[in-house]
Amino acid sequence: MFKNVWKRRAKLVEEDLIRELHRREFLDKNLTRAMEYSLLAGGKRLRPILLMAAADASGTNGEKFITVADALEMIHTYSLIHDDLPAMDDDDYRRGKLTNHKVFGEAMAILAGDALLTLAFEVILRQKDVPNAILLEVLEEISVAAGAAGMVGGQVIDLRSEGVKIDFETLKLMHRGKTGALFRAAIRSGAILAQSSPEKLEKLTIYAENFGLAFQITDDILDVTGDEKILGKPVGSDAKNLKSTYVSLTSLDAAKNFAQNAVDEALNALKNFGDEANFLRELVKYLVTREK
Repeated sequence: MFKNVWKRRAKLVEEDLIRELHRREFLDKNLTRAMEYSLLAGGKRLRPILLMAAADASGTNGEKFITVADALEMIHTYSLIHDDLPAMDDDDYRRGKLTNHKVFGEAMAILAGDALLTLAFEVILRQKDVPNAILLEVLEEISVAAGAAGMVGGQVIDLRSEGVKIDFETLKLMHRGKTGALFRAAIRSGAILAQSSPEKLEKLTIYAENFGLAFQITDDILDVTGDEKILGKPVGSDAKNLKSTYVSLTSLDAAKNFAQNAVDEALNALKNFGDEANFLRELVKYLVTREK
């Protein structure tokens, strides 16, 4: 049932992303193609689904907020396009396909990412049936997560850390920004949109922070143990780029233990929720067994 819900909602997001992308005609068709190439290249649609699941856990059908969920996927996709650039991680493949800059050129890839990021905020403001004050709160939540206090700040630490052995606290700070911030914003935004109680919002925030940690540690593990054909991207890139990871700073077994501890903390945060939070429970347990 858990994977069926995920599959159905991922399809809903996919269909809605197409509608949002083609709602207006952009000035350049090549730019539109570059945006579409990465936005519709597949992927888990994890951040939109987390937003919907958090709203479910707060007592509201999360599918009502698919418009904001779409925007999160646009922001995530922009970050992937930019992460893959030669000046960043310099990757050739993403989700089993050539990266955006390999197909459209570096300049167009940068602009496609810029366009998706700015489109996301236009899309958020199209969310229906949400009080303006709530929508503004969500807009701030997502803006902070996407910016210098979140994803961008985490990426800067990542770039500064290449070829340098960093300490464990710096590693955690980097990933809390680069990876964890948008997960946190997705879950908190879903709860805020559903007008969750302060107590539930606090517990969902704890869940979100541990979810992000478990996800990143598992990513580090898969970069060592994963199958390139399943992952859709090269393995061993962290070692190639001399990056510090949870595996390189500890060991493979220790990293697995850290990931499981984060999963346990996330589950503990949901102990006073009912069946409405079952999807979130199954999702975080799935993290440590995933292959991509």
